Amino acid sequence: MACNGSCSNCADTCEKKPLKENLHKGASVKKVIGIVSGKGGVGKSLATSLLACTVHKDGFNAAILDADITGPSIPTAFGLGNIRAESVSEKNSDGEESGYLKSVKSKTGIQLMSMNFLLQNETDPVVWRGPVISGAVRQFWTDVLWENVDFMFVDCPPGTGDVPLTVFQSLPVDGIIIVSSPQQLVRVIVEKAVNMANMMNIPVIGIIENMSYVKCPECGKEIKIFGESNIEKIAEEFKLKILARIPIEKNISEAIDKGEAESLDADFIKEAAKAVEAL
Repeated sequence: MACNGSCSNCADTCEKKPLKENLHKGASVKKVIGIVSGKGGVGKSLATSLLACTVHKDGFNAAILDADITGPSIPTAFGLGNIRAESVSEKNSDGEESGYLKSVKSKTGIQLMSMNFLLQNETDPVVWRGPVISGAVRQFWTDVLWENVDFMFVDCPPGTGDVPLTVFQSLPVDGIIIVSSPQQLVRVIVEKAVNMANMMNIPVIGIIENMSYVKCPECGKEIKIFGESNIEKIAEEFKLKILARIPIEKNISEAIDKGEAESLDADFIKEAAKAVEAL
């Protein structure tokens, strides 16, 4: 069938049909930043939380879309594990009923949406298959009333599977930040994420290295407990900028565990925040 320029009745397989999902009417998000990694356990949620808090402290409206549906940790980092998102019903001019979700706001006003806000208990497991999980991520974009967001950070689950693919295809992602660790497998982590971004034509803003070092409390010397990092060589190889090195610090883990991410004064993340704000 010839294309008439209208996509409303197109089949999902139509190559000309746009894949990007629309925001809920009245919602506004200016820039979307994906936080990704080729493997789990490297600190994506920590980096996401610190970036959102820093950008927010700089005077921008920040938001976090927690795309890790089966393992969400953003509510805990902000002390909102027991909060439930409010659902609002409304009728249009034709009398048809529709609705939306209100984002949950942190103590300082960062807008958040996570699967844990929709569960009866935060420890309830989400036993869903890939397509249903991907649908939930899309709904977090389309069915939430995001209010005048300058920068939205999308905390993606590890790897290059259904959810990161859904985020890259369905959301207007302006760039991604890759989170890695100093271990030897870091090259594989970075290369997987870079290759996926290239396939989807999404720019890579840079790399954040987590667990980079421990600072000696006596002399202030930086101790590389995982050995010397190869991040400079890898960044040069892939022509990426190193945005931040997050240290292993007791106060960071304590603040996150207590739900006090916003209390941290993370100077080490400021350059990464500036790279985002430059967009």
